[in-house]
Amino acid sequence: MRIGVMFGGTAYRGGLGDLVARAQDLEARGFPTMWVPNVFSVDAITACAVIGCQTERIELGTAVVPTHPRHPTALAQQALTASAAAAGRFTLGIGLSHPAVIERMLGLSYARRAQHMREYMEVLGPLLRGDPVKFEGDEYRVNFGLELADAQPVPVLIAALGDQMLKIAGRHADGTILWMTGPRTIEQHIAPKLRAAAREAGRPSPRIVAGMHIVLTANAAAANQQVSEMLARYRQMPSYRAMLEIEGSDSPTDLALVGDEKVLDAGLQRLRDLGVSDFEASIVSTDDGAEARTLQYLESRL
Repeated sequence: MRIGVMFGGTAYRGGLGDLVARAQDLEARGFPTMWVPNVFSVDAITACAVIGCQTERIELGTAVVPTHPRHPTALAQQALTASAAAAGRFTLGIGLSHPAVIERMLGLSYARRAQHMREYMEVLGPLLRGDPVKFEGDEYRVNFGLELADAQPVPVLIAALGDQMLKIAGRHADGTILWMTGPRTIEQHIAPKLRAAAREAGRPSPRIVAGMHIVLTANAAAANQQVSEMLARYRQMPSYRAMLEIEGSDSPTDLALVGDEKVLDAGLQRLRDLGVSDFEASIVSTDDGAEARTLQYLESRL
């Protein structure tokens, strides 16, 4: 299981230059991957392109770009350009986002979500592989191609939680990128359905990227309280609440790794045992020195 780090979430206050510096530091430490969220700050794909020009080895991925606001041809063009900037080290993570963002903030329809993603991938998938696309659907009608001389095919991960989205990810994407999803849910719900869909489509074993909060601390009770307050809003989102129900948990803190090295080691090992391909670490600064301490711990486990 590869260990990567996510920087740039809703609590992030740094700028683009800071993301570049963090990526360079991760690369120097030997981390294989850095993930950049696409929330209410920098554009994640543009950030990855800029970072890609100033790094050499580290994989750069988005976690994740909402599909509704961007036409799949525009997203493909952005992704292929980022891949060219990063010399093929770019992975595109996409997702549906949530009604609060798509409907209430952006005024777009959030109906027929599975059909939206199926059609989206029918257009996006070929373009990311360097092929032209001709598609006639209910939402998209596209006859289009792209030519980027120095671009390489771009892997795509779908933030898939429900049954239909897992089928789409298995059949049309390179895997899934998860958030607010615990090990029991991965074992019983995510992994078997995703892998079955990939097998049926004759695709390779899919990548499973598990994003979780993590902090190395001697005061787990206080840290868990802070994490609980940070994640409280996620319980109001139906897709994440459904994952908590499958996990058999009423608290988002059960989906975080909080504690000493023994606790964190056990949590990471369980994910490895489940066949998770990537751990996406969102480090929580619960006290002075927590970020540096946790980053050093993760570096020692590479």
